[in-house]
Amino acid sequence: MRKALSTPISFEFFPPKTPEGVVKLEQVRRDLYELNPQFFSVTYGAGGSTQDGTLQQVQAILAEGHDAAPHFSCIGATRESVRAQLAQFKAAGIRRMVALRGDLPSGHGTFGEFRYASELVAFIRAETGDHFHIEVGCYPEVHPQAKSPEADVQAYVAKVKAGQVRPSPSTFTTPTRISALLTKPINMAQTYPWWLASCPSSVQPN
Repeated sequence: MRKALSTPISFEFFPPKTPEGVVKLEQVRRDLYELNPQFFSVTYGAGGSTQDGTLQQVQAILAEGHDAAPHFSCIGATRESVRAQLAQFKAAGIRRMVALRGDLPSGHGTFGEFRYASELVAFIRAETGDHFHIEVGCYPEVHPQAKSPEADVQAYVAKVKAGQVRPSPSTFTTPTRISALLTKPINMAQTYPWWLASCPSSVQPN
């Protein structure tokens, strides 16, 4: 029996691609339940390429009595397609999501109707009110497309202000990266709780 963590944390999974991967992930998440994380998130491939697998894994976690959030990216999406996906999430009993811009898939040349995650967050709030608890990404290592570290922080602030959401830090290599981000002067009138999101490196479901 593992000891539950005292620090709020979430765990992130990739949707498995094979029946063997599904079985492996089932056992891994049952082991991680003992740590009592705040929630689990499931990634969403470039352009929504793993959309069905993401939804299946989120529903499985919810059915096992734990909070789960699909990643939801808006690259290449239209307002109508996002509206339809939100309706699917609501029908599936999902109340939490990680809203992201996402990466352009290979050969995909347009952003669609949403260029930034902050626009997606604002749209979700306008369409669904407070139905969803929204997490957003932030980047302790600085987003590779950011013009500067300061511009990256301001992009994060825009996402938070767009929907009164909670930041979920992306990959970082050392604790000092998180410390540096948390101590930046971001000129916000409020402070918001953070989750540390861990993707178990030993879990590589196929």
